[in-house]
Amino acid sequence: MHIGFGLQLANLDPNVTDADVYRSEMALAARAEEVGFDSVWLSEHHFSDYQLTSQQSMVLAWLASRTTKLKLGTMVTVLPWNDPARVAESFSVLDHLSDGRAILGLGRGLGQKEFVGFRVPMGESRRRFKEYSAALLNALETGVLEYDGELYKQPRVEIRPRPVASFKGRTFASAVSPESMEIMAGMGVGLMVIAQKPWPTAIEELKKYRERYFELNGTEAPKPVLVIVAGVADNQAQIDKIRNVYLQRWARSTVEHYEFDNIGFAEIEGYEYYAGLAKNIQKHGLEKFNGFLADLQVWGKPAEVTEKLLEYAEMTDAGGIVLPLCFGGMPAEEAKDCFDLFSAEVLPKLKGYDAGGDIGVTYAATPTAVS
Repeated sequence: MHIGFGLQLANLDPNVTDADVYRSEMALAARAEEVGFDSVWLSEHHFSDYQLTSQQSMVLAWLASRTTKLKLGTMVTVLPWNDPARVAESFSVLDHLSDGRAILGLGRGLGQKEFVGFRVPMGESRRRFKEYSAALLNALETGVLEYDGELYKQPRVEIRPRPVASFKGRTFASAVSPESMEIMAGMGVGLMVIAQKPWPTAIEELKKYRERYFELNGTEAPKPVLVIVAGVADNQAQIDKIRNVYLQRWARSTVEHYEFDNIGFAEIEGYEYYAGLAKNIQKHGLEKFNGFLADLQVWGKPAEVTEKLLEYAEMTDAGGIVLPLCFGGMPAEEAKDCFDLFSAEVLPKLKGYDAGGDIGVTYAATPTAVS
């Protein structure tokens, strides 16, 4: 099974500088290939301590220069915040620099602070995502970007350098609401499943996505990629710390950044699902939801973490798992210990699980050139 290392680059400790965060976590990313990870993935966030991940292509290009086989993915690039021409150029350049190792992850965004900062109306995000993604995916296949839509109008331009290979089979999109899953199925891309819903709910929604994908495309859907925060230790005191301190702090920062408790989502087009979530949080309490979100992740001794991750992979018929291992203000030395123990005792067992091949990434050895 394909196993990726997820970068968060969060700065949740006021005594730690942004430079400290980058220095410690990028040191782990630079070792990902040598310890056996198949890929490194980076999210996109702006304007806060939540995650210092504003420049995905720069970070992934840095990693490309230090590795030879490691795949380089985004989880996700938020299209409404970016000009599709810039995104197409960035991924084409990254693919050239890495000899075809880029993985394209797409999403439409949720953080209100980020929409405000980029001066993009949040209520337009679903429509912008549909138009931007259609234009982008066509540009990466043909080398030409042009679009005439309701919100996005782009005169015909060439993407240079021209895309080196097709992105079919190595494009995934994050979808939380059922409406978003319909869009992803129509786009013909794989699904990135982030652990933030009860697993039975996620499984049922995956079933509907697969059925709809087949109806629209006439082929089976790609296997999903799971994104699960994981912490591992070999002593109970550290395991308890991972669960009761770092995962709780990570969950709290996630809820605060996305404003999951904001019932104002009901007034924003395309975010009605989150209004329902906010009402549920108001009913049961924010701390209970923090605990629920934390408990969807995985922590424990190596054997326990391995068993739980393989259980989730089997339940969802996943093709890969992306695992952030440094989270919640975890100090650099503790993060390194977690990374080292996971790499030595969990990673080999996960990679040995037969998920029916890799996640569909086009390898440099057999590129499909774009004409």
